Amino acid sequence: MQIHTSWTEIPDTAKGCSAAIGNFDGIHLGHRRVIDLARAHGPLGVVTFEPHPREYFAPGAPPFRLMNAESRANRLSKLGVEHLFQLPFDRNLATMTPEAFARDVIRDGLGLSHIVAGEDFHFGAKRAGSAQDLERFGREMGFGVTVADLLETDRGISSSSAIRKALAEGKPQVAADLLGHWHRIEGAVQHGDKRGRDLGYPTANMSVAGLHTPKFGVYAVFVDVLTGPHKGQYQGAASLGVKPTFGANLPCLESYIFDFRGDLYGEHLSVAFVDYLRPELTFTSLDGLIARMKADCEDARRILGAVA
Repeated sequence: MQIHTSWTEIPDTAKGCSAAIGNFDGIHLGHRRVIDLARAHGPLGVVTFEPHPREYFAPGAPPFRLMNAESRANRLSKLGVEHLFQLPFDRNLATMTPEAFARDVIRDGLGLSHIVAGEDFHFGAKRAGSAQDLERFGREMGFGVTVADLLETDRGISSSSAIRKALAEGKPQVAADLLGHWHRIEGAVQHGDKRGRDLGYPTANMSVAGLHTPKFGVYAVFVDVLTGPHKGQYQGAASLGVKPTFGANLPCLESYIFDFRGDLYGEHLSVAFVDYLRPELTFTSLDGLIARMKADCEDARRILGAVA
C-alpha cells in the first residue's frame, strides 16, 4: 500500500482510484462496508485525515481515538487498500468550502474516479457539506459517488462512538461485535519499573497516550508480537490503568504473556482485548496482590482457551 500525505502532489499512477472517504477510527464493520463498496469501482483507495478533525478543533480534549495513524494504516493495508490518501488536516482544509473540497481535492488533486461515503459524512468548513451535496458535486464535476447506509448490527449501529461507549463500560465483546474484530492497542514495548518481574509476573509495558482507554482493570488478551525473533500470537492477562497500589498516575497497559521467555523491549505488540475480568484494586499487601494475579491468569487462560 502506498501512503500519500498531500493532495497536491499525487503521482499519475495513484490517480483514477475509487476511494472510500472518512476518518475510519477503529475500522469497524460500517467502515468495512464503505471500503468494500469502493472496491467494486476500480483500484482501491481510502481518503482520510491526520490529525483527526476533532483533534484539530479541540486539541485539549480528552483522548478519544480508537487507533493511531500507524495502526489504521496497518489494518487498511490488510484489507487490500492500494492507496491511502492521508490528508493533513490543517487550516487550509478546515476553512475550505464543500464545493472547493470536491473540486480542488477530490477531482483535481487526487483525481478520483469514484468516491464512497457513509450517509452521515460531512465535509467542508463547519461540516457544511453533506453526502447528498457530494453526490451533486460528483454529477457536476464528473466523478462517481456512492452513499452507503449506516450499518445496523445486533448490537445497534456500528459506529466509533458506540464502540468507545462499550469499551468505557468494560464490554470488549460488545465492541468486538461492532468492530468485526477484537479492539486492539498497538505500540512499542517500553521499559517500566520492573515490579512485575519481582512479583513473578514480568509484563510488557505499552503507552496508551493519545488513545481512548477502555475501562481500567484486568483483561484476558491475545498478544501478537509483530517484530523481532519472538513474532507470533500468545495468550495473556493485561492490566490497564494507573497501578493504584503503587501510587502511579499515568495510564499504562501491562501485558503478562503466558509461558513466555524472552526480551521484548523495543518490539511492537498488538494487544487484543477479549474479556474484562475485574476493575483496578488497591492491595494492602504484596501477597494479596500476587494471589489475585494468579487467579486473574487462571481466569484468563480459561476464557482464552474457549475462544481460541
